[in-house]
Amino acid sequence: MDKNYVMDIIRDAGFGFFATVDQDQPRVRAYMPHMTDEGELLISLQPDRRAIEHIKKNPKVEFCFVDRRMNSCRVTGSASMSAEAEKKELIWNNIPMLRQFFSGPEDENFKLMVVKIDSVELIAPQDKKPTLVKF
Repeated sequence: MDKNYVMDIIRDAGFGFFATVDQDQPRVRAYMPHMTDEGELLISLQPDRRAIEHIKKNPKVEFCFVDRRMNSCRVTGSASMSAEAEKKELIWNNIPMLRQFFSGPEDENFKLMVVKIDSVELIAPQDKKPTLVKF
């Protein structure tokens, strides 16, 4: 199992469960990220989302994805906010659902979070333990 297999799981799942830390409490919510070929997860946010404040205080995050075959992967990384126009354009062009919330990637309310992946654990239903996949 390799990086491409993980990317297939993420694309098939569509949505992932995203965890941040709020003081001593994990906070989980569903997001639809876009995974770049470079192995970053791009997430669009409204400016008032609590996740933004959470990552400013603690950038360590985790995503969990489950595909239709019940393969799952846990993606651990560090999140930061970005104003990079090219990445905003990339997520805008790959997630049509964003048009419900924003007028375009230049919309002042369109905030971009970038997760740099540190590690990925992959597990299929028949596996007894997870496999670490290098990125």
